[in-house]
Amino acid sequence: MEYRVLPRGGEKISVIGLGTGGMQVTPPSEIQAIISKAIDGGINYFDMCAGGISVYEPFGKAIKGRRDKIYIQLHFGAVYNANGEYGFSRDLKVIKDTFEWEMKTLGTDYADFGFLHCVDEESDVKALNENGIFDFVKELKSRGVVKHLCFSSHTPKVANILLDTGVMDLMMFSVNPAYDLERGDEYGIGTTAERAELMRRCEKEGVGISVMKPFHGGQLLSEKTSPFKKAMTVNQCLQYSLDRPAVVTVLPGALTLAELDVLLKYPSSTAEERDYSIIGEFTPEAAVGNCVYCNHCQPCPAGIDIGLINKYYDLSLAGDKLAFNHYDKLAVKADKCIKCGHCVSRCPFKVNQQDKMQKIEKYFKGV
Repeated sequence: MEYRVLPRGGEKISVIGLGTGGMQVTPPSEIQAIISKAIDGGINYFDMCAGGISVYEPFGKAIKGRRDKIYIQLHFGAVYNANGEYGFSRDLKVIKDTFEWEMKTLGTDYADFGFLHCVDEESDVKALNENGIFDFVKELKSRGVVKHLCFSSHTPKVANILLDTGVMDLMMFSVNPAYDLERGDEYGIGTTAERAELMRRCEKEGVGISVMKPFHGGQLLSEKTSPFKKAMTVNQCLQYSLDRPAVVTVLPGALTLAELDVLLKYPSSTAEERDYSIIGEFTPEAAVGNCVYCNHCQPCPAGIDIGLINKYYDLSLAGDKLAFNHYDKLAVKADKCIKCGHCVSRCPFKVNQQDKMQKIEKYFKGV
């Protein structure tokens, strides 16, 4: 398994995590087996949202004696009715009762990541503040019951409001080619530029991203359901999300052991199996010309890390004062471009990196 370090906290988190949404249809014995095998396979990050009451007990059994080996994200606002079905609430008492039940059933006395749940509208932010939910989670963090304060959202504009608080360590956001290229559903909110800018902001400010919906609800994996009318593979979708700025972990679901086995093959997959340059065939005009640091242009004959140089450039334009220092420390800078055209021929987003390298070099030299 591959791991990435959370900027605010230093935890080493598996790049492939596991979501439990929809797992309520899985028999309890198999749920326990899935979680146990996931941990054995190196997965150490789990999201409990929307799984339903039936998921918690077998999950708790699977992590017994191994709690210190994993990280759990819980959502303040995700609740469950008498039938165990997932629901949504902004009622503080209901949220407190749910959290107490979650702790007891999971057999733990803390949550690694406490999420303000599904903050998609400005009215959600208002409710979190006026109903005391935000203060409740902050109080839990002050006592160490919640280790990291986080939020989930589908809306860049609202996500920026929460980032403005300066207290968020992690954002859960929906990331996949359909959403980022403006070919998604009602959850793929924001233009290509708005979504990219949000992720760049997280990168600049050290806020990690955990990814939901990497397969667009499974639609990207089938030619019949993909909005692009072409299927992508599991590895291509996972790699796409992991190449986005600030992403720490991707959280697909696994309702069976067989589905988990597919996810566990990602770390040993080849570069060719992860190559998602197919998206170049359906890149919309809005995304053309924008470097997304995917490094499909590599290897550069001159040894330039093209994606990293573009990232430092974008971060600098966004106001990151350290970007100049980072660029200055590079052993091979943009001025080493030999204009061979290799990068241009491989770029899914049709970026003319030859011209871009000249522009970036002039920018950092102050020309």
